[in-house]
Amino acid sequence: MQIIKADVLGMCFGVRDALQILEKVPEPERVTIHGQLVHNETVVRDLGQRGFKMAEETLRRPLPLTDTVLVTAHGVSDKERRRLLEAGKDIIDTTCPLVKRAHEAAQKLHSQGRHVLVIGKRGHVEVQGIIEDLESFDVISCVEEVRQYPFNKLGVMCQTTSPARLVQQIRDAVAEKNPSADIRFIDTVCHPTKDHQMALDALLEQVEAVVVVGGKNSNNTRELVARCEEHGVPAFHIQSAEDINPTWFTGMEVVGLTAGTSTLDATIDEVYQAMSTRSYTSANFNVQPIEGMLTALSRPV
Repeated sequence: MQIIKADVLGMCFGVRDALQILEKVPEPERVTIHGQLVHNETVVRDLGQRGFKMAEETLRRPLPLTDTVLVTAHGVSDKERRRLLEAGKDIIDTTCPLVKRAHEAAQKLHSQGRHVLVIGKRGHVEVQGIIEDLESFDVISCVEEVRQYPFNKLGVMCQTTSPARLVQQIRDAVAEKNPSADIRFIDTVCHPTKDHQMALDALLEQVEAVVVVGGKNSNNTRELVARCEEHGVPAFHIQSAEDINPTWFTGMEVVGLTAGTSTLDATIDEVYQAMSTRSYTSANFNVQPIEGMLTALSRPV
């Protein structure tokens, strides 16, 4: 079986930078990570083993007990940052620069007196950080949620990992349903996300199925899986080589491999080696229930 890797796959510079910052922390046990550093279960487990305290993303209201708090790559609102500082906490900031740019775009639109439409996954930690600093906003997760808004001025921006096709569809729907509104759009989908999606599109023309490696909570990884399914190509969403079921590839000659932006290089290498050797048996692997088409891990809401 031939395995073709996407030209662009795996960890983006924002995640690499965040991990490098953590490597330099001298006393991990004195630091609380304010949520998941990245949506990658392997990284989260390793950080816990090093001694870092971690607050669940949905349970961040109680103040961390440690004096130092690490803001994750997904960022936090200015409101939340002030709360931590006013409580006397020292902050280590690993917010991705492109997430900061998304925050700035939302604030710019807001300062122009616009009702801000945030294209993204409702409840996602990045989206939550953006809207906490806004007074007038709506979060739009799909085209069906677009409506006529009672505002003369609208501003549209995106969660950094939003699929470009969805952004365009929502933009068109907003314009159609609000023909008299003054609408300004700022494209805040990050370049690594776009590059991953474009590389996958090229890969889909060459393969019979795609293995997508990434955390089960990773929005950009799930979008890669969805992109495969939309093109009618089976997608197997796994977190590590241990999740592979060798029976998936029966009768296949060419299989693709891609990975989300928070997936470690070592994890991709392990998956590639496991797929290449094919010397394993299904008894060696922890196979998760299949959902949708051939997605190997269930998608959380």
